[in-house]
Amino acid sequence: MNLSEIRFDEHGLVPAIAQDIRTGEVLMLAYMNEESLRLTLETGYATYFSRSRKQLWKKGETSGHVQQVMDMRYDCDGDTILMKVIQTGNACHTGHYSCFFNSILEADPDEVPANAGILQSVYDVISDRRVHPQEGSYTNYLFDKGVEKMCKKVGEEASETIIAAMKGNKEEVTYEVADLMYHLLVLMNQQGVTPDDVYEELARRR
Repeated sequence: MNLSEIRFDEHGLVPAIAQDIRTGEVLMLAYMNEESLRLTLETGYATYFSRSRKQLWKKGETSGHVQQVMDMRYDCDGDTILMKVIQTGNACHTGHYSCFFNSILEADPDEVPANAGILQSVYDVISDRRVHPQEGSYTNYLFDKGVEKMCKKVGEEASETIIAAMKGNKEEVTYEVADLMYHLLVLMNQQGVTPDDVYEELARRR
């Protein structure tokens, strides 16, 4: 990264946006000076400059909610930085995962195009249910029943997917594959396997 291309403002700062590399969710906006930017590049973890305290701060230094920087870019004017990160814990000091939790205009979920990030989102919900059980939750029912029940459900959903495929019914195949993937995610969580583990294995097979 050529730091000479970065346009720091009159205070020697540039806004830096942190984005979850797995889901694409925007997590926070903070500021960097040249020193914090260099430290981020050297350590691989986000370091910012606090405008109120007038000092450097490594994200998560006290909370443990660090941001491992996987990708860093700057915009066409060189006056904004975008970092794609692996976020540990919550990005926001309020306890929310993202700082952008206040809604002005909320999109209709049915109108938002889905992408592969939904797998990580569902996995995160499964993880949360495991730690914070909710009454009536089917996910918690599966965790209560244990690995044998989970494996049985994976087998059942795989069979239903095969039957749907043999019929050649795209809508039914889509529905059954979604069921199968959900139950696989529950089983993965129970076994300590993350989507990233699977992605890495698939990448090795390319």
